Amino acid sequence: MANKQISQMGLPKSIANVFAARNVFTAKDALSLTEFELMELLDVGLAQVTSAVAHISEIVCPPYQTALSLMELRVQNEHLAGHLPTHMKGLDEALCGGIPFGVLTELVGPAGIGKTQFCLKLSLLASLPASYGGLDGHVIYIDVESKFSSRRLIEIGVKSFPEIFHRKGMAQEMAGRIHVLRPASLSEFTESLQQIKVSLLQNQVKLLVIDSMAALVTGSLAEFSRIPVVVTNQVRSQSRDEICHYYFQVQSWNETIEDRTRHDSHLVAALGINWAHAVTIRLVLEAKSDQRFIKVAKSPISPPLAFPFNITSSGILLLSDDGIELTGPDINAIHCQGHNDIINFGGESLQ
Repeated sequence: MANKQISQMGLPKSIANVFAARNVFTAKDALSLTEFELMELLDVGLAQVTSAVAHISEIVCPPYQTALSLMELRVQNEHLAGHLPTHMKGLDEALCGGIPFGVLTELVGPAGIGKTQFCLKLSLLASLPASYGGLDGHVIYIDVESKFSSRRLIEIGVKSFPEIFHRKGMAQEMAGRIHVLRPASLSEFTESLQQIKVSLLQNQVKLLVIDSMAALVTGSLAEFSRIPVVVTNQVRSQSRDEICHYYFQVQSWNETIEDRTRHDSHLVAALGINWAHAVTIRLVLEAKSDQRFIKVAKSPISPPLAFPFNITSSGILLLSDDGIELTGPDINAIHCQGHNDIINFGGESLQ
């Protein structure tokens, strides 16, 4: 609007001609000057300048919006964009329908907590027929750490959707919609990005999963494809310097080893605070008091909530659809109590 021509704004012809004669052609040209500068340049009175500036401003300035209209627009956009339901009722309600299209959703948690299980279930849901609550599309699954298991995928499908997977040939058809890529290096992944973008447009791809090198993708890919993009992220121990900077995520550095074992909140998502700002939704999978939780730690549409879950033959199963509201340090803390057999507090694997 700043480049809109003054001659097209319906000003009185006398003042419009003066603007043109003084090489003031656009709204930007006029509004970049003060009223007194315009008086001197145009050689007209203050009343004429004030009237002209008000008229130009009214035309080029965007109309105001009420909070109600913004909310209605957001609801409309979310409805048009869509969601991939997780079939976990409480989580879907918290996220207003499931994993949203067009944004980056991150799964964070220690090794063995269930991130890949979550991704396998989402892959199945994206490939299911729409009549069964799926997206009836294809999936690109970038398996960086070679954790993808076709056998586990089929098992989840058979247990979760027996009416589909017991039909002859349906298991093969569903599995055939999930395309697994295993880049051997960062450069190989980078080289394949353009091909991935083409596939997103040509092959009815409805979900992109990156497990687990989250640093390889940015939010722009999600916006480009307008499909759900889910990445997984590991955890690491927090350094003393980071504890000083991000005190809201951890307990005091001076606490004893026993205290840290009890609180277990010095673990943080890998890739740091800058990466955290790049994701729209962060779901943390953690274990506390020998119980696993999936936690909505960051979302523009949900308060911080935690849902207890188990991993079953049919995938992740919520034990309650009523989320536990979180406050304070619990929102960002990552616990792995009960999983010391998988990861210790020095970040080394004990398996």
